[in-house]
Amino acid sequence: MDAKSSNFRGDINGLRAWAVVSVVLYHFGIFGFSGGFIGVDVFFVISGYLMTGIIAKGLSESLTSNKRFSVLDFYVSRAKRILPALIVLCGFVLILGWAILLPDEYKTLGAYTLSALGFFSNIKFRRESGYFDPASHENLLLHTWSLSLEWQFYMILPLVMLIAWKIRPKISTLKIVVLLWFVLSVYWSITITPHKPTAAFYLLKSRAWELLAGGVVYLWANNVAMVKGVRRTIEGLGFLLIILSIFIFDQNSQWPGWRAVVPVLGAALVLVAARKDSWWSGSRLAQWLGDCSYSLYLWHWPIVVVLVFLNLKGNSLAVLVGLVLALFCGWISYRYVETPVRIRLSKRAMVPSVVFLLAGALTISAFSTLVRKQDGFPSRLSAQANAIFNEALNKNPRLEECAAASFGIGSKDSPVPNCKYGSDGSVKAVMIGDSHSSSLVTSLKAAIGKGDVLQWAANACPLAGGIYSKNEEHKCTNYLSWVVAEAKKLPSSVPVVLVNRFSLYVHGPNEIDPPLAKLISQFTSDNGDIHSDGFAADMREGILETVCELSKDREVYIVRPVPEMGFNVPSSMGRSMIFDVSTRVSVTIEQYNERNLSSLKTLDLAAEKCGAKILDPVPYLCGKDRCWGDVGGLPIYFDDDHLNERGSQILVPMFKAIGQPNS
Repeated sequence: MDAKSSNFRGDINGLRAWAVVSVVLYHFGIFGFSGGFIGVDVFFVISGYLMTGIIAKGLSESLTSNKRFSVLDFYVSRAKRILPALIVLCGFVLILGWAILLPDEYKTLGAYTLSALGFFSNIKFRRESGYFDPASHENLLLHTWSLSLEWQFYMILPLVMLIAWKIRPKISTLKIVVLLWFVLSVYWSITITPHKPTAAFYLLKSRAWELLAGGVVYLWANNVAMVKGVRRTIEGLGFLLIILSIFIFDQNSQWPGWRAVVPVLGAALVLVAARKDSWWSGSRLAQWLGDCSYSLYLWHWPIVVVLVFLNLKGNSLAVLVGLVLALFCGWISYRYVETPVRIRLSKRAMVPSVVFLLAGALTISAFSTLVRKQDGFPSRLSAQANAIFNEALNKNPRLEECAAASFGIGSKDSPVPNCKYGSDGSVKAVMIGDSHSSSLVTSLKAAIGKGDVLQWAANACPLAGGIYSKNEEHKCTNYLSWVVAEAKKLPSSVPVVLVNRFSLYVHGPNEIDPPLAKLISQFTSDNGDIHSDGFAADMREGILETVCELSKDREVYIVRPVPEMGFNVPSSMGRSMIFDVSTRVSVTIEQYNERNLSSLKTLDLAAEKCGAKILDPVPYLCGKDRCWGDVGGLPIYFDDDHLNERGSQILVPMFKAIGQPNS
């Protein structure tokens, strides 16, 4: 371990420990750390403080010495600090991906590795999915977004400060420039976050103020004379704000926006207090964690992702083993990669150092490019594993085309796509529902044979009148009014088939899907929100209202809920084969009935009161005691609750009952 310099700030090192512990425990799903992601915000403040200090000192010293401040030296110094451990991590992740990822995922990992080493992963991830989305939880390099954002800040900050210095070489000039940039970024963050949360989370424009907060502290409040009691109070308040942030915020909190002010202000106050002998940050454990914080941050996330792949994220023993492994890997990386390489490179001239770092980065990048060009090397997996993974892609090819996204529901006149399956010209049936209807519409068409099937679908919308969302963009009421009116324009001989994930709108998702859970939690009725006693009753009455209205002039068929597996079936089965542990995903009939108890009663009432006819998929998808996620060793779902085309075709006989006298 390298010796500490005379100006070493133990309080900053200890604050790093707080930051990395909160992030790690949050990612491992430890209870009480719902807002642990704020550790990244704390890291940003620390980085901004230190980088502003380095640049300001360099510029000030250039006035009293012949040594000019070099932006290039600053960049190379940052590269020596960041790249060695990152290169090793990316190389390891590529090896790990070879062993555990399906071809498409491995091909994507190749692109992610390039974006991480090129420091633009935040921009790439912003275009794909939100940080809190379930899809992001399987990205082995998701955490590199923060490194990319910091590097982008490092590229801009010295240029801005140098230009300001050239105009007027005074510290006061730097103070004004940094403060103005800080204020502008705060404004962007607060205004962008509510409307473009993913962009606000990932991009420098709305995050720079967090790093600049550290710069403001350095330029405006560094080494302020204070008595010990005041320092202690300020520091205590800072840590209190950080702790409060960890407990009160969660993945449903819009971030960063105004909420990020709480942890950022907390970190800034700790820096202002500058208590080097603080019990908050001065313990041996805190200092050790602070030393290893960068490597710990790098290595903990791939371990979390492996737990997700193995469906062990909530397993206490697995999480404990994962935490220990993260600490061990972080220490190994710090002790044998990060520290020795940085020390050795600091003793070398700039050109050899840059060549060494580029050689490492380009070697990993070359292999990443090969992974992409070879489509993830599908030949490395068995034929059975590839067949299982391919079932995740075996979807209705018009899945996205024919269903309005949750936030894509348009005007009252045309809220959803009016999709037609077939080209015979005569409509034989219409299917109405949410995303589950998109999974079943092709089997309805197969059962109908000659004739066309219409589909009117809006994702995450219940077929219940009187139920609306607090989110004004989620206009399910527009959709429902439209489909009822459109159905009445059809000949009375055309039956309506209703498909909904009914239990979702009463209980929320049974899989890990925070954005969906948040979306569903915003539904409400005249008698309360989804968590109130009156909501379930209003949902039931709303469904009956819809079914009875449609039943006035035509036959209405309702498909009982498709069994929800709770885990991604192709991923769970395929990954288990990679790990040489054959796994099947299933739910018991008892679990199915318990999950759907309220919905099944509602559908029975719809049959009794409105004359609707019930179509039951359970006899086709389940055995006597259990519903399986596969048939013949291949998945019949493309995720955890949507049937793929293979599963959908199993239900063709069920739909053949439509139009039959005793159906």
